[in-house]
Amino acid sequence: MIIHNFDPILIDLGFFQVRWYSLAYIVGIMSGWIYANKIISKTLKKNNILLIEPKIFDDLVIYLILGIIMGGRLGYVLFYNLEYYFQNFKEILMLWNGGMSFHGGLIGVVIAVFLFSKKKNISFLSTTDIISCVAPIGIFLGRLANFINGELFGKISTVPWAIIFPQAGTFARHPSQLYEAILEGLLLFVIINFISLKKNKIIRTGLTSCYFLIFYSIFRIFSEYFRVPDEHIGYFLNFFTMGSLLSFLTLIIGLVMLIKIKRNE
Repeated sequence: MIIHNFDPILIDLGFFQVRWYSLAYIVGIMSGWIYANKIISKTLKKNNILLIEPKIFDDLVIYLILGIIMGGRLGYVLFYNLEYYFQNFKEILMLWNGGMSFHGGLIGVVIAVFLFSKKKNISFLSTTDIISCVAPIGIFLGRLANFINGELFGKISTVPWAIIFPQAGTFARHPSQLYEAILEGLLLFVIINFISLKKNKIIRTGLTSCYFLIFYSIFRIFSEYFRVPDEHIGYFLNFFTMGSLLSFLTLIIGLVMLIKIKRNE
């Protein structure tokens, strides 16, 4: 049986620490930035269509960083632990203690792109399409960081690859973080980029964003089945977790958007 013994701190100088979780955010954003620029240049070369000026997209990155961090943190506070943070308001700013929500980060990114697109007079959906192609990179790295931290672990299991997380007791559990990394990261990246780039769907504004919402939500709902819910929240109706409920909502939004775009075409 495998025992989890990873150290969440990569470098510890006493007065300064580098954590795997922070590194995942940095590498994810940088990798996404580089890949997004490749998508822009590739689409221009192949289809003679400039989705967005590379320099403008570079300016967008700071908006995205703020959207991810602020949205992810506030989403966690509102969706997962509002009562606690209402009583410990100052801890909202203590990001190093953990607590980020994907769906909150998603809302933050949408707001950031909307404000930026209005300011620069560019297409909102074309921009979210590009971001949808690169977002799985950050999700993959983030889930790996969750695994290294030993958080968001799965239910008790006897599968050969089950792992004992010491902070969760002595029973082996599903490495649900790795399930999410594979599904929401690797597989989602392959699917979205195949549909968007190989099939030239990215030039049909909004479709890539719809597919991202739909496939991410399906993979997240499936993964949530193996994951232990937050202890202070538990299950809704003895089955649904907060993550699965939020993913059902994004699934509906993605399907409604897809139907609307198809009808307009």
